[in-house]
Amino acid sequence: MTSYTVEHLAQLKDGRLPANAVHDMQSKYKDADRFFKILEVWQASVEWDDPILLPLAEHLFVVQKPDGRRVIKSKWGHEYGEAHENWKLHARVFVRDTEELMDEIYPRRMASHPDWMVIREYYDPVSGTLLEVEAVPPGYPPVHDFKPDIDTFYRDWLGKPFA
Repeated sequence: MTSYTVEHLAQLKDGRLPANAVHDMQSKYKDADRFFKILEVWQASVEWDDPILLPLAEHLFVVQKPDGRRVIKSKWGHEYGEAHENWKLHARVFVRDTEELMDEIYPRRMASHPDWMVIREYYDPVSGTLLEVEAVPPGYPPVHDFKPDIDTFYRDWLGKPFA
C-alpha cells in the first residue's frame, strides 16, 4: 500500500500532480490516515481557525464553532447556517429563467424552455465564486444535496470520535 504525504495531497488539491500520479492515487487502496491528512491540507488553505470536520465541495466545509455548533462555511469565511440545513438558502442565487438568459450559456434552441426548466447558479457572497449549479423545474425548492451524519462518519467509518 502506498502512503501519501500531506505535500502529495496538497499538490493534488492544487492540481499540481501529473495525470499518472493522480490516477495511481485514485486507483490504489487508501492509506488509513488519508482523510486526516486532507483535512490538514484544507485547513492550511483557509484563513480562519474553525476546525474543518468535513469537506462538502471544493470551497465548502462543515466546521465546528467554539460553542460546539457545526456550520457550513466557505473558503472565504461566509457561514451558510447549521450543517443539517440547506446551505443554498444562504447563498447568492442567479436564476436563468428566460430564453435570453439561457442563450448566454446554450446555443439558441439547444436549452430547455424556461417554462419547463430553470438553471440556478449559487454563488459565495464574499468572493462571488460559483459554488454549484442545478437545473430544476420552475418553482422547485432548492435541492438539499447532502445532510452529513458527522458523528457516525467519524465513529463508525474513521474509528475516531470527533473531540
